[in-house]
Amino acid sequence: MPRMSAGQYAATRISTLKPPGNIPPNPITVLRQLNWRQWQFFLVGFAGWTWDAFDFFTVSLTVTSLAKAFDKSKADITWGITLVLMLRSVGAITFGIAADKWGRKWPFIINNVLFIVLELATGFCNTYEQFLGVRALFGIAMGGIYGNCAATALEDAPHEARGILSGMLQQGYAFGYLLATVFSRALVDTTSHGWRPLFWFGACPPLLIILFRLYLPETNSFLERQAMRKERHEGVENIEKVVWNEAKVGLKKHWLLLIYLVLMMAGFNFMSHGSQDLYPTMLENQLEFSKNKITVTQVVANLGAMLGGTIVGYFSQMFGRRLSIIVVCIAGGALVYPYCFTRSTSVIAAAFWEQFCVQGAWGVVPIHLVELSPAGARTTIVGTAYQLGNLASSASSTIEAKIGERFPLPNGPGGVLRYDYGKVMAIFLGCVFAYVIVLVFIGPEKLGRDMSDSTTSGEPVEEWEEKEKTAKAIERV
Repeated sequence: MPRMSAGQYAATRISTLKPPGNIPPNPITVLRQLNWRQWQFFLVGFAGWTWDAFDFFTVSLTVTSLAKAFDKSKADITWGITLVLMLRSVGAITFGIAADKWGRKWPFIINNVLFIVLELATGFCNTYEQFLGVRALFGIAMGGIYGNCAATALEDAPHEARGILSGMLQQGYAFGYLLATVFSRALVDTTSHGWRPLFWFGACPPLLIILFRLYLPETNSFLERQAMRKERHEGVENIEKVVWNEAKVGLKKHWLLLIYLVLMMAGFNFMSHGSQDLYPTMLENQLEFSKNKITVTQVVANLGAMLGGTIVGYFSQMFGRRLSIIVVCIAGGALVYPYCFTRSTSVIAAAFWEQFCVQGAWGVVPIHLVELSPAGARTTIVGTAYQLGNLASSASSTIEAKIGERFPLPNGPGGVLRYDYGKVMAIFLGCVFAYVIVLVFIGPEKLGRDMSDSTTSGEPVEEWEEKEKTAKAIERV
């Protein structure tokens, strides 16, 4: 396949936005294409991603309680959020390489064991330093789960079902946020233990997820790649070195793609964390909503997110990945003002539609990343790009909290300090939406790519080139 020059590539950015005209069948018909084993792979991936989100948002929803418990400011507590995001890339690389080398199953199980241990540890923290240390370790554990969940859930899926399954998978994030919101209201400050029961409860469901994954085998796509590796390198004693060298060849060849994916995921993560992490604090501190009203607002927002991700993910199969993301980002930018400046219960409607757009764009992300990533390093590339993007956006909530303190409002009841967080969030989100639109516009797309391709590059026409490079690498070993 001849390579395009930079000028030729730039000239295709507008023409390639044209919808491919793939009119997907009725979504029910599409989902019925999955067999029971494919549904099980999807459900276990969805469950793992849901609980990752639950564990992450337990801190966002208890910022005020944690600040009181550790005698720190709200901005200090947001460092717990920042540390998690900063260290996720370590987990993504570590567990991604493990999943591409040894399979999806056991790295996923180890991830969930760490969730249990660290969520319990968070609930028993007695000092601010202990809290930061445990959350830093949690960042590594959380970082390893996304790439594995995406690969497990999507790589065996039928072609026509990928778009809607991608949207449904990504909404595990919104569903986890919704569950965290509900259980936060049920468990925080309803006993003498304050915020701790929420974290203790968070350690329980991963045990069920582990049992579910133990029951399932490896994905067919991974097994097929392993079989082809052994066939191609019959007689080679250390097949693990073959896998490692294939991954290195793929990363060396696709370094520019990896940089692009990291930059793109930085924008997406700024978009989600910038619109969500500090929002409960804004509702409580600036709008002075009651706990019940905050819960209702957050639940409605996450229902919008789940609906948006599923719908936009489904229609991206018809309109293309890039065009779908760009359209909902434009709509999300238009909704920033009501989302951040409505000062009554009408903000609930704005929250629904803003999160519909934010997670609508995100609904395209899992399949877009999987389609763009080389097959031999799929989990590593997807997880690393996602989590390095998280690293870049790790200070979102801290930045918003710190800058928000420069815009004080009249003190609340009892002399509570209040800040105009909405103004900061609006400026922040406006810039982020514009950034994502530009980056997605100039980026590539591989709608409908064959997931069964087992070459490192993901390009069948380059198979002999990859074989030759890998063979030379093995000879050097």
